[in-house]
Amino acid sequence: MLYKVKLKNADEEVLLDDKVYEYLTSDPYLVKVDFINNLRRHSSGCAVFQKTWKKADGSYKTETIYLHKLIAEKFLAETRGGKKNLVGAKNGNKLDCRLENLAYRSRSVASRKRKTSSKVGYTGVYKENNRYRAVISVNRKSVHIGMFSTAEEAAMAYNKMSRELYGEDGKINVVKPKKGDDD
Repeated sequence: MLYKVKLKNADEEVLLDDKVYEYLTSDPYLVKVDFINNLRRHSSGCAVFQKTWKKADGSYKTETIYLHKLIAEKFLAETRGGKKNLVGAKNGNKLDCRLENLAYRSRSVASRKRKTSSKVGYTGVYKENNRYRAVISVNRKSVHIGMFSTAEEAAMAYNKMSRELYGEDGKINVVKPKKGDDD
């Protein structure tokens, strides 16, 4: 069964498996702090629990628990190891915290999966004069793939090379159809 939990500060919901929901609503500490009803959308796009406590000396301590990390530590710990120590969403949706969507990955894979900062809108695609250059990073070096007439062609060439080099761990651009295309 799938659970949808409304976030406190956004019109969005977190997706959870029944096993995870059961844990979050029965663990004594998480129940005590009303964890499930105090999830917020963090500026990073993840679901997070944050609570500030006043300590005996009058100072304050803020407790921060990232939902995806908590779930991975509890249910996916055996898949963590070596360089795979960061938790990410396989489908890119940081609010989809179902077990099948969470995975430990290395820093390099996490970096490849990050949202593009390219002005063109595609990872590895840059405009040069009236053409588009596709490049990909291999062992921290930029490798030229080719020059193309459209950003979409360059993005598809990047996708092909990313699949060849990195398989499932590669970044894949979602190529928007050009206006006028029926496909």
